[in-house]
Amino acid sequence: MSELDDLCRRAGLTWVYRDGAGRLQEAPEESRRAVLAALGHGNGDTALPGALRQSTSLAITAGQPRDWGPGPWLLTTESGEEMQGEGPLPPLPAGYHRILHNGWTVHLLAAPDRLHVPPRRWGLTLPLFSLWEGARSGMGTYAQLGDLVEGVAPSGAAFLGINPIHAGFPADPGNYSPYAPSHRRRLNTLHVATGHPLPETGDLIDYTPTIRAQRAALEEAFAKFTGDPEFEIWRGAGGTALEQFVTHQALSEVFGGYWMAWPAEYQDPSSPQVQSFARERSKRLRFHAWAQWMAETQLANAQHRARDAGMAFGLYLDIAVGTHPSGAETWAERGLFAQGVSLGAPPDLLGPSGQRWGLAPMRPDMLRATGYTAFAQTLRQQLKFCGLLRIDHILGLERSFWLPDHLPGLYVTMPRDELLAVLRIEASRAGATIIGEDLGTIPEGLRDALEASGVLGCRVAMFERDWEGTGDFLPPEAYTPTALASWATHDLPTWAGWRRGRDIDWRAQLGEVADEARARADRATEVAGFDAMTGGTDMAAMHRFLARSASTLVAVQGEDLAGTVEQANLPGTVYEHPNWCRRLPIPLSGLISAQTLGDTARIMTEAGRNG
Repeated sequence: MSELDDLCRRAGLTWVYRDGAGRLQEAPEESRRAVLAALGHGNGDTALPGALRQSTSLAITAGQPRDWGPGPWLLTTESGEEMQGEGPLPPLPAGYHRILHNGWTVHLLAAPDRLHVPPRRWGLTLPLFSLWEGARSGMGTYAQLGDLVEGVAPSGAAFLGINPIHAGFPADPGNYSPYAPSHRRRLNTLHVATGHPLPETGDLIDYTPTIRAQRAALEEAFAKFTGDPEFEIWRGAGGTALEQFVTHQALSEVFGGYWMAWPAEYQDPSSPQVQSFARERSKRLRFHAWAQWMAETQLANAQHRARDAGMAFGLYLDIAVGTHPSGAETWAERGLFAQGVSLGAPPDLLGPSGQRWGLAPMRPDMLRATGYTAFAQTLRQQLKFCGLLRIDHILGLERSFWLPDHLPGLYVTMPRDELLAVLRIEASRAGATIIGEDLGTIPEGLRDALEASGVLGCRVAMFERDWEGTGDFLPPEAYTPTALASWATHDLPTWAGWRRGRDIDWRAQLGEVADEARARADRATEVAGFDAMTGGTDMAAMHRFLARSASTLVAVQGEDLAGTVEQANLPGTVYEHPNWCRRLPIPLSGLISAQTLGDTARIMTEAGRNG
């Protein structure tokens, strides 16, 4: 073993692996050295700040005593209570505690053993931006989300899921993917309902005029804002983190959306120049704080409406796997994120050419040394507004695929057990259920760990096949019980699009289909096989199949109910396909009154999914 090999193993790197097609891959030495540098390793040392070099974390079971090493310890509980002792620790309540022992600070993540698995229910999923009513203008709003949940709740739907609604980049209308946010603990204000009409742009959202018009509408609404004690209380409670975010937003108006291109003195949130800017632009900071408050207020109202209408879970929100390397989140918490690398995935069924997502990964050593505070806060912020929470690409809790700039990628081991402990703490406190998107190249043991934690997986009917045998579609009773089953996802063709081979059309245009005739023949065989399994050729047969599945939750895609042919996103593309732009072909009132919704509700009721 070489010195480089030894360092890579100690850093948790896996550079020889099999991709989603089973092919053996080996990342070159240049990739390994680049990832080591991103992790702060130089001459075998870590770049953790001195104050964190003797700080770590440990997952423990809440309510159970814990053996500890020799020597005295000082324990501080989450509530601030202090106690001293030697030997075993007393049973601790669920939460975040801290112990000082032998010169080390250990963050104790006291988590419940397992989350409660919900009963058999069903719900809808769709992109929030796709909603419209009256005119095809703007983007779907939080107020329209409230209208929709009230409209579909009588059908028996227990949840309504949407794509991530994290804060984005209004200064760059070309960067609108919900999965490449500026900050995952702040909301997208483009969904705030202002009551002002926005320009119509047709079946596809044209983000440049839409963002400009929405910003103008927000400015006009803020100009009429005379103050509210609730707003002042909310802003005060936001503390330094909120003030840094609104300062970043105001700086973006002056220097552009990406802080790495700002003058050096404004790239540091604590610099005197940034502090001076915040004082001088206090009105702009207040505007951005107000816009966030409006977003949170309207989103919370949508969740209240859902629960009041009888939805068991209400909203089903989604956390993106990473954040933009030059957005508000990385500006405020620079040291937490690795630089010079991007999150992504090796080649698999979702992305035949592999994927480079352009997202900054969190450093596992920094997470552990800081007690996972940022991860917990990100979860907590979303769980305030939902009863179900999806963790995008939960495979990243076990290992993340890092791609250095202009180089092939490799895997970095993540502290799975500790991340899952934080998940259990936050979800149990919120009384929520967690869905982990466990699709792609799945690490051995991950699904068992998710099952043990009570985290539900995802079972996509399109991919649920006997891959090691006949290749046939699995029957519904073979589905994993602790999972959410659906026909597809936002990254896959709709029901109608799959049957027509629209994804093949797109991939062929991009030159990614080696044998188009064979691909279409294979698709025809797949369609016939699924029809034989379900005993029908229509959407009702597919939904009846899902309803009978062993999985505890079923998600019906709103795009299918609305008759959408094209998929929302084509993985591996940016502008080659109109990603994240498609409105539903019918208004939200049409979706509520659609016969397909009524038919699906009856199917789910007959399958015992309405409680």
